[in-house]
Amino acid sequence: MIDQREAISEKAVLIGVITQLQNETQSKEYLDELEFLTNTAGGVAVKRFVQKLEKPHPKTFLGAGKLEEVRSYIDRERIGTAIFDDELSPAQLRNIEKILDCKILDRTNLILDIFAQRAQTSSAKTQVELAQHQYLLPRLTKLWTHLDKQKGGIGMRGPGETEIETDRRIIRDKISLLKKKLVTIDKQMAVQRKNRGKMVRVALVGYTNVGKSTLMNVISKSDVFAENKLFATLDTTVRKVVIKNIPFLMTDTVGFIRKLPTQLVESFKSTLDEVREADLLLHVVDISHPNFEDHIASVHTILDEIHCANKPTIMVFNKIDAYTHDTIEEDDLVTEKTSAHYSLEDWQKTWMGRDKNTSIFISALNKENLDVFKETTYEEVKEIHIQRFPYNDFLYYEYKEE
Repeated sequence: MIDQREAISEKAVLIGVITQLQNETQSKEYLDELEFLTNTAGGVAVKRFVQKLEKPHPKTFLGAGKLEEVRSYIDRERIGTAIFDDELSPAQLRNIEKILDCKILDRTNLILDIFAQRAQTSSAKTQVELAQHQYLLPRLTKLWTHLDKQKGGIGMRGPGETEIETDRRIIRDKISLLKKKLVTIDKQMAVQRKNRGKMVRVALVGYTNVGKSTLMNVISKSDVFAENKLFATLDTTVRKVVIKNIPFLMTDTVGFIRKLPTQLVESFKSTLDEVREADLLLHVVDISHPNFEDHIASVHTILDEIHCANKPTIMVFNKIDAYTHDTIEEDDLVTEKTSAHYSLEDWQKTWMGRDKNTSIFISALNKENLDVFKETTYEEVKEIHIQRFPYNDFLYYEYKEE
């Protein structure tokens, strides 16, 4: 993983492909996101290399000629790191390392490194460490030399163990220990959730860097860490919120991302349990991002993977203060109107307004339309509360909004 102290001034090249499954526009957007990830990790992307292929080369990801072009640039500019936009197989990683002779990272490794930097609690640190070891296990390549002297002598005759076999055993033992530790942590977190009483649970979900933590701070009057970086929030935060006469629990969860490593989805099970056990989801979307619909699709995919796609959901389209769109002159009869020309009013007339789930347009930063947000959330929470508990219990609460 990247050493954070070294990464402060670490220069890197970014490498992606254009394939049948990933066109030029998508490739550019993925590399933009990869650059944002690189910056978040503390590195600096100095150049991009993109090759058009039917599919990535099974041995070296890129073709021989393109890889040689990358190698020449790295040697000439003394670049220490090459970051690939897709997860590399163990064989690809070994072959590329031999050719480029520098540190090789893929998208998964980079995301895991950021998670490792951001983890604060024992739970998050354990989950990240487990994901790192699961990623590392099939990619071991003489990481240590502690068995160099294990050549022979008393008790050392016979086949013995090679370095790589011993390293794998050490990693497997560590994975086993981390899994046991997570079981204990999961039980503790389950008890915490159980002790929260009968209050309705609302979870903020969405792509990373869409403003969930900012919204959490505004609504709950708390100080959850918020920053314009990917995965600024990693540890789950729960706050009690009161709107009118109803108290409920609001949870700020880790942001999702395309190509989210499977190791993280598995290891962050206890964190995702907050989403699974929520009564209502607030799906926050950065509507100012040019590809926000792709982000919505990515979040839906992950929600489906954890069996939460059918939960009651409010779509919260955030950052309307930053939304811009192209315009068409009235006398322009040639330009075809596309989604790039849609105003916010135009979007509200699309599937957003017709969707079975409620849609709200807000700016958490500038506190625009928060009254609409609060009223809509209140009505949804009240309906869930009435369905679950006797009506007298509902009237019992005499909370007033501060």
